[in-house]
Amino acid sequence: MAKQLIKGKKKLFGVCSGLANYFDIDPTVMRILFLAAFLFFGTGLLLYMILFIVMPEQ
Repeated sequence: MAKQLIKGKKKLFGVCSGLANYFDIDPTVMRILFLAAFLFFGTGLLLYMILFIVMPEQ
């Protein structure tokens, strides 16, 4: 069965947990990566909002 990129368990919108499930990593690691992308590059929030809009619900 092919993997699907869908929103996961929600802390905020479920984007990080959905990505973590897709890539088989811990959701906390994904949240830290988004936070680092936001703080150091300024793109984390924009990427998060785009994924929130495009990722389907379960």
